[in-house]
Amino acid sequence: MIHKKVLVPHRLRKVPAQFSWLDQRLIRRGRLRDCEPPSWALYLFLCAVSDEQGLSYYSDASLCRELRLDALALSGARTQLLRADLVAYEKPLWQLLSLDPPPERTGGTRSVAEVLRAVFQGGAS
Repeated sequence: MIHKKVLVPHRLRKVPAQFSWLDQRLIRRGRLRDCEPPSWALYLFLCAVSDEQGLSYYSDASLCRELRLDALALSGARTQLLRADLVAYEKPLWQLLSLDPPPERTGGTRSVAEVLRAVFQGGAS
């Protein structure tokens, strides 16, 4: 086992006053494995700017400028994050989704948004 020690104690990270963090399960569960680097950049940016509910309002123009992406690259990154079930998006609102699995449904009805999301993500279950 590797013994770890803090290398620069006076620079030890602390949780900041504003809310922002990354979940290790992104890597451990391979949630970004099938995503290209622009998707990783977009996800990191959204993590940094989202509130405690994972919500942020950034326009495509602002995201393109901040991430140095063109509109096509941003659209591709958004699509990959939607397919990876990491974000929800309704222009201009972004929501970072929990990495916990969704609660089990015991039948019943599904919203139109859920049905359409399943169809457009390739699984009409």
